Amino acid sequence: MPGLRYVYAVCRPFRSALQSQLTGVAGQPPRQLTHHGLIAVYSVVPERDFAEEPLRAHLEDLDWLTATARAHQGVIDALTVVTTPLPLRLATVFRDDSALRIMMESREEYFLRTLDRLEGRVEWGVKVYVDPRPEDTEAPAGKPASGRDYLRRRRQSVRNHEHTWQEATEFAGRLHATLSSYAEDSRLHDPQSSALSGAAGQNVLNAAYLVPRGESEEFVELVDRTKDEAQGMRVELTGPWAAYSFTGEETDVQRGDEAT
Repeated sequence: MPGLRYVYAVCRPFRSALQSQLTGVAGQPPRQLTHHGLIAVYSVVPERDFAEEPLRAHLEDLDWLTATARAHQGVIDALTVVTTPLPLRLATVFRDDSALRIMMESREEYFLRTLDRLEGRVEWGVKVYVDPRPEDTEAPAGKPASGRDYLRRRRQSVRNHEHTWQEATEFAGRLHATLSSYAEDSRLHDPQSSALSGAAGQNVLNAAYLVPRGESEEFVELVDRTKDEAQGMRVELTGPWAAYSFTGEETDVQRGDEAT
């Protein structure tokens, strides 16, 4: 079959069918390759876009990257409905079925072990944002009477900001401890830059939680209850997702060695 193999995820065989009209990257439907009780879910994509050199160029194109990431995530979301996928990174590409089987063979033990650990579990994301209070950012009314007055006002503004930040970090720490005690596992990610994410406010918590699918409703309710404590802060819940944050380092492969 001509074309490269763009791989979304590895999972165990599943009975429920994916949506018949589902398309993935490059508008291609997902296919399945079975190897030793594992399934790789992939699409056949054109070399003109996904061979090493054109792919490197495409990854610098924000519009192309956004469309590809959206299509990639669409397949992962569809798989999450019917099974527990182990998602691979965006743009994991192999030359042909043989190269894909070699990868599955070399990582078989890791895939089986990780799928056992993730079976029946999903990832929930929780972020906390803090917006500066008006008194922290607004300039005091009137012109300072003197240089000493200016410094006094400046020190007060800094103290107000530090107090707001301390309250936010303490709340985020309590929330993370509470959610971690409920979840089976958790990960703290670096705070997101508002310039990159487009979200308002400053991100003080960016965490992921591994939760059994059957306990997700209780987890969501727990997050909702904590929002009453978050005065001046915003708690954002996302999910359920495939367990990206809990797959381990081996899914950091962007391209297979045999893809070029």
